[in-house]
Amino acid sequence: MTREKRRNGLLVRGGEAKQGHHGGAGAGPDAQRGGAGAVGERQVRQRHRGLPGDPHPPPLPPRRLHGGNRGRDGRPPQHPREDHLGQGDRSGQRDQMLNAVELEQWESGKSVNDIAACQGIRIRRHCRPAASMAEIEAEMGAPRNILEKIIWDKEIEVAQGLARSPLNEVIESAGKAPPTRDFYGALAAAHKRNGVPALIAEVKKASPSRGVLRENFDPVEIAQAYEKHGAACLSILTDEKYFQGSFENLQKVRKAGVKCPLLCKEFVVDKWQIYYARAMGADAVLLIAAVLTDLDIKYFLRICKELGLTALIEVHDEREMERVLAINGVQLIGINNRSLETFIVDTSNTKTLLEKHGDAIREKGILVVGESGLFTPDDVAYVQNAGVSAVLVGESLVKQADPGQAIAGLFGKELVH
Repeated sequence: MTREKRRNGLLVRGGEAKQGHHGGAGAGPDAQRGGAGAVGERQVRQRHRGLPGDPHPPPLPPRRLHGGNRGRDGRPPQHPREDHLGQGDRSGQRDQMLNAVELEQWESGKSVNDIAACQGIRIRRHCRPAASMAEIEAEMGAPRNILEKIIWDKEIEVAQGLARSPLNEVIESAGKAPPTRDFYGALAAAHKRNGVPALIAEVKKASPSRGVLRENFDPVEIAQAYEKHGAACLSILTDEKYFQGSFENLQKVRKAGVKCPLLCKEFVVDKWQIYYARAMGADAVLLIAAVLTDLDIKYFLRICKELGLTALIEVHDEREMERVLAINGVQLIGINNRSLETFIVDTSNTKTLLEKHGDAIREKGILVVGESGLFTPDDVAYVQNAGVSAVLVGESLVKQADPGQAIAGLFGKELVH
């Protein structure tokens, strides 16, 4: 007699499972949950996930672990295809190689929020398409802080973006983009050339904590002024709701002939955003450890490598730094002196983290970027002495009448371009 039982939306009959619940297309790289026992004991056969935009995408179980996907035989892939990572979903193959700990997490069937909590991540993810914030709050309650609210809004925004521009179309556009510029190399060279931290100057109109920073905001004009006065790289805010930025601003700056490498400053929760950033002219993307699980970060790093993008991985506290240092392939770490949960700034945060982890960072050849709370030459000198090789600065520059001229005031000297 065939035994049946329902497990998290899957009706299991021996070694097979039938879908009993719909998942969504806009929540990032997904992994489908298998059986609770070892793979060899119970293989759960599921249809592979179709690309967003497929007329009849296969349903997904409600609980998903970002960062991988089972193959057609229910096993994690051992020989991933060397094609576009988003396209690899069609064959059930996946790029992510899993170590023993990750495999154990995979088999445990925990939700992405369970996994995130185990890694010290306090930001909850909805991980399913939703039409409005009210719909998410009805299921999860009110957001617990500003970052969680931003991320929930971002998941809604990504779902809308996928509906307008399906992933396969965005991948095709990204493949046609001009070659990326060396973001890491530009920072390292500028640091050596000027003897002070290289500058990532931010094109930023507003922020949730400060409101509108510049009324007469022309992203191209500001970007050109930054480049003229010695910025090594530029950061372009693309979040619309909270920072009044846009991907169109990123595209405008790139098409204006600015030669500095460009960072897409976005709250990335889905691979679609990375491909879209590349298609719009980005040379680098921001990944925030406070939001993304270890598997998310590894998966997104793999996509960045395929696209020639540099990933700036942002940390704020001890736990996040330890997690990121344990991941292979990290080139850039940004230490944010501002808590994204409270928006309180403490510049000593950079010194505290580098005093403990500076040796490991140097051994790995990682370049550290200081972020937030930098307004004077003394502020820059403080984080430089702590061990940073670059700084990301927006507010203290963009609020000035001439943002380009403000660079010399920030560093106490003119930067050599």
